[in-house]
Amino acid sequence: MAVIIAAAFSIQVLTGRSTFASPARVHVHAVLFMGWVAIYLTQNALVSAGRIDLHRKLGWIAAGWMVAMVVSALVVVTAIVRSGTVPYFIQPQHFLIFDFIGISTFAGLTVAAILMRRRTEWHRRLHFCGMTILIGPAFGRLLPMPLLQPWAWEASFMVALLFPLAGMRADIRRRGCAHPAWTWGVAAILGSFILTQAVTYSPVGTAIYETVTRGSPGSAVPPLEFQPPPDGPLLTGRS
Repeated sequence: MAVIIAAAFSIQVLTGRSTFASPARVHVHAVLFMGWVAIYLTQNALVSAGRIDLHRKLGWIAAGWMVAMVVSALVVVTAIVRSGTVPYFIQPQHFLIFDFIGISTFAGLTVAAILMRRRTEWHRRLHFCGMTILIGPAFGRLLPMPLLQPWAWEASFMVALLFPLAGMRADIRRRGCAHPAWTWGVAAILGSFILTQAVTYSPVGTAIYETVTRGSPGSAVPPLEFQPPPDGPLLTGRS
């Protein structure tokens, strides 16, 4: 998962679709989210090395880090929608709603994992499901999203879901059945998918979009229409 995330965002830089001339909030967002990947890897390495003491100490730092991630995600997504620069292969209102619900689902799974920290079998699987939410945007940069329109987001979501499904399969092979943490984790992920679709195409979704974009260029963008491709190169992180 870490390799896929690193590869996806590295490709953005190498192909010129990402620019370092982005606002500070975008750089803070990048540091926080890539930092989480580093924390997640470190935590697994500490457990493997038997350093549970350090694992627990870093865990409390990670809890605060997660809160900063949620705030950063909401700030960046709101700025993108308000500026009217949502990727053209995703409906602006859909982009706003799935990001809001997605980061909330990540936070919910992470908090659940922290609360279940003394039950290792639950703790590690719920954290893994939380990471599944974060890998969706990576696939959004690896898959040919414009060619997948109007199902681009749905495609990246379903590909990411293969990871917890692989975890369930591994459990079945080793234990004879999947641990119930997988059931709860996958249910939360699928629940976020269903909730996203239900809210996006409802009056509630429209009201949220209008509230967020009020008084900004984004208010002039039709919320449930795909925008035409940009005339120039496609750049991310502009807002």
